[in-house]
Amino acid sequence: MNRLHLHVNVPDLSQSIAFYETLFGAPATVVKDDYAKWMLDDPKVNFAISERGRAAGLDHVGVQVDSRPELDALSARLKAAGAQTFDQEATACCYARSDKT
Repeated sequence: MNRLHLHVNVPDLSQSIAFYETLFGAPATVVKDDYAKWMLDDPKVNFAISERGRAAGLDHVGVQVDSRPELDALSARLKAAGAQTFDQEATACCYARSDKT
């Protein structure tokens, strides 16, 4: 299963959590002192926000997959489309450790 991943920097985490919980009609699945995340099925997205002293706005976008074979297939499609990629194994991002391309 592929899931879109969006991470947004926000100026006020508490206010933003309240806003997105209302918008999504669901509580955050993960809440930390500087971070919150929703794993939504409709739309199928891993939506994360953080307040870490960076400028407010889009931080990063990705496609999340569930397995190494799915990551390898996605990486191959990126390369076939002409993207220059590099692999990261067991890298930390958003309080999670995962492999990335």
